[in-house]
Amino acid sequence: MTRTILAAMTGLALLTSLAATPARAGEAVAIFAGGCFWCMEPPYDKTEGVLSTTAGYTGGHVANPGYKDVSAGTTGHLEAVKIVYDPEKVTYEKLLYIFWRNIDPVRKNAQFCDVGEQYRSAIFPQDDAQRRAAEKSKADLEATGRFTQPIATEILDAAPFYAAEEYHQDYYKKNPNRYAYYRWSCGRDARLEQIWGNEAGGL
Repeated sequence: MTRTILAAMTGLALLTSLAATPARAGEAVAIFAGGCFWCMEPPYDKTEGVLSTTAGYTGGHVANPGYKDVSAGTTGHLEAVKIVYDPEKVTYEKLLYIFWRNIDPVRKNAQFCDVGEQYRSAIFPQDDAQRRAAEKSKADLEATGRFTQPIATEILDAAPFYAAEEYHQDYYKKNPNRYAYYRWSCGRDARLEQIWGNEAGGL
């Protein structure tokens, strides 16, 4: 076996091993992309059973991407949030419920005022059980007839997740005024209320 082939196989094995984010015993991981990752941390931080949230990037073809590259749309990555949770205290189905009610499911390649593939909404199941739950939740949502447009949210294969720069983590806590202004100016809450009514936010 040549060194080139061996290196390629080693690289493929490494990529495969990185795809699903490992969880420690008694914990599980969920990864969702719902537009601006600043806005996807707060609803999960308030959810009982969620142990941590991390803003980051996933789904692309560039290792260790930075915010400038991702926001330029050149990496294939989406802004996303990684949720570590205790499945004994909160179910993946509950996390999905919160996810849907914090996004605009019919907006393609954008969320609210943020436009570009890096802001599209997606679910990244970490195992077969999560994939089945994600597919069911999407099908159930479609069956409600709530939306006249097709649901644009994708269900994508697990991919390496890269934490965003530290200043993006818990942005809503570090910069509450700027965060509140961003949500308002982006029309996020107004659109969520229009779509979901009293269910907006999903808690």
